[in-house]
Amino acid sequence: MTKRQENLIKLLSPEVILFIGSKKIIRQGIKNCLQIGFAGEIYVVHPKESMLEGFPCYDSIQTLPKAPDAAFIAVNKEQTVSVVRQLNEIGTHGAVCYAAGFAESGAGDLQEQLITNAGDMVLVGPNCYGVLNFLDNAALWPDHYGSVSVDSGAAIISQSGNLSMNMTMAGRTLPLAYMISVGNQASLGIGDYIEALIENPRVNAIGIYMEGLDDLDTFQRAAEKSLQKGVPIVVLKTGRSETGSQLTMSHTSSMAGSDELYNALFERFHILRVDTLSALTETLKLFCVTGSMESKKLGVLTCSGGESTIMADFAAEYGFSLPALTDEQTAALKERLTKFEHVSNPLDYNTSIWGNEPELIRCFRTFMQGDFAVTVLVLDYLISEPTELDPWQASINALIKAKQETNRPAVVISTFTEGIPGHVREMLIQNGITPLQGVDEAFAALNANTYFSSQQQMQMFQTEARTLLLPVQWTNTNAGTTVLNEWEGKQLLAGYGVSVPQGRLLSHSLDELSTIKELSPPFAVKAVSKGITHKSDIGAVKVNIQDHTEVIQVINQMNHDLADKTNDIDDILFLVEEMVPGVVLEMTIGIKRDDQFGPALVVGAGGELVNFLNDTAVIMLPANEQNIRKALGSLKCMELLNGFRGRPKGDMEALVNTVQSIASFAEQYYDEILEMDVNPLLVLPEGKGTIAVDTFIRLANTTQIDIA
Repeated sequence: MTKRQENLIKLLSPEVILFIGSKKIIRQGIKNCLQIGFAGEIYVVHPKESMLEGFPCYDSIQTLPKAPDAAFIAVNKEQTVSVVRQLNEIGTHGAVCYAAGFAESGAGDLQEQLITNAGDMVLVGPNCYGVLNFLDNAALWPDHYGSVSVDSGAAIISQSGNLSMNMTMAGRTLPLAYMISVGNQASLGIGDYIEALIENPRVNAIGIYMEGLDDLDTFQRAAEKSLQKGVPIVVLKTGRSETGSQLTMSHTSSMAGSDELYNALFERFHILRVDTLSALTETLKLFCVTGSMESKKLGVLTCSGGESTIMADFAAEYGFSLPALTDEQTAALKERLTKFEHVSNPLDYNTSIWGNEPELIRCFRTFMQGDFAVTVLVLDYLISEPTELDPWQASINALIKAKQETNRPAVVISTFTEGIPGHVREMLIQNGITPLQGVDEAFAALNANTYFSSQQQMQMFQTEARTLLLPVQWTNTNAGTTVLNEWEGKQLLAGYGVSVPQGRLLSHSLDELSTIKELSPPFAVKAVSKGITHKSDIGAVKVNIQDHTEVIQVINQMNHDLADKTNDIDDILFLVEEMVPGVVLEMTIGIKRDDQFGPALVVGAGGELVNFLNDTAVIMLPANEQNIRKALGSLKCMELLNGFRGRPKGDMEALVNTVQSIASFAEQYYDEILEMDVNPLLVLPEGKGTIAVDTFIRLANTTQIDIA
């Protein structure tokens, strides 16, 4: 463990805390420490006050009796830089820098000076709220907060200070171990926090509110370590829209990359992505209270036919099954219920035993013995009068008792997010039952949990050939770029094992025309030039030419027609190729380059429909066979390769091999490749392979190209 990692762990769980700066802010900070139950030492530095909140004030950092583990700094940005230097000099482990006005507002030089002055001392922020530790009861926090002390729970890392505060006060009863507001991440990235948090066995899961990543390499390593330890990471990633992405850059000085690339990153490391803050809290809550679920088999208890239908619809949408009850269960339940209740799963126990706790216990106990990973009780407390809640409490008591007797997992789902009062949520959690608020949020949580758990059960985390992304280096385009013509691109890819059509490259003088006699019609003729990228748009391609003589006529006519459409007519060559019959599917394989992630493969439906169908998947580099098969399997167009409506099956193995070959090429030219498009890539029937019909490749001029 490095010195910085040791310092971060001390910062997150301090025994000595220092507050320094604005009287109003540090008063609240001290109150927060007292409220949370901090049992360590508290120091205060203030040059004008002798006492704050019952603690004596020191007039300077140098007069402190000893170095604090952690400091909360609430001075202006210029003073923050000086204070950090002084704290580093006396051996402080870490500090929260509350002040704004650094890189997020354009003062990058000042932030760099802050980092330099800190040395190995770690910094949270600047421009942040700080850290709340509900495990060891420590607060480095300038404002109000909610939540209470826990023995174990979820840690949340947030790039928004206000949202981090709100999440502590949301009515969700999430067992919260840490809340960390990271701000500008001048010293520590999200990955650094993950690495420290997973060393604490009391952290059951990690949640992240993410706007962007500054340190991709550390994040990957941390995500891999988290997988190996079995600690799930749940992310709410914003910045999907163009506007959202722009706001992200100005708000936190983070660089928001392509959303598709983030999705691919999360997939590679089995990071669970959710779409709302409430889904984030409910998913974390399920991991912390219920733990990992064994399968997607649900047993559902309701007291309403409408709730049963809603649950059945959501179960089907998210791929959950509702196993039938056994004959023994059915018979026993029919004895307890009236003829008006249909015994099934979901079970609508209706009003015949509503409020009858002994009968509810017997009913629930019998039902929970089914083949379920978890039993769900659907229940909403929406009556405000406490005296009228006894029937609802009877169902809660019965579920708790039945869970204890059967030792089977159970959750409660309210159809409305406000449908489970706080005292009921606390009672359920104390008895190991997760209260999930809202059907949408509940199924998002159940789905994420079962996905992660299934990967654990298959030992995917240990056996998967998962590699870190290649390091991204800035591609130097100052010397210009090179666009390979179609012939050059195909020859280059052919050297990596990509099959291309049989063809010949001719000049418009037709001196080499005799060489095409070795080719068999029908032919395709294409004008080839670095300046022509979209051939069909300007008439630079003609297909289904039936004999060699017609080739001459097509080339002459094309040469004449293109004279007015391109400036480099003298550089145009003509590619004559054999056309490929029996195509099962047209694909596109491309390279998308991102300043943050580097180049990544994009696979999808190809041909003319590439611009009309949003059927693509991203594969991060380096890519292995497992990554490629998973990405291809996510495409809708893959149905056509499986013998769709009696058609021949496509050569899936050849397609996988071709994508691997293109990935190898992309990895070889990782730092130089700017754009690439193989479209269409023709997938032929099983055993017949694939053919790359057209290519476009643009590289930095620094690239050394060797084309045979």
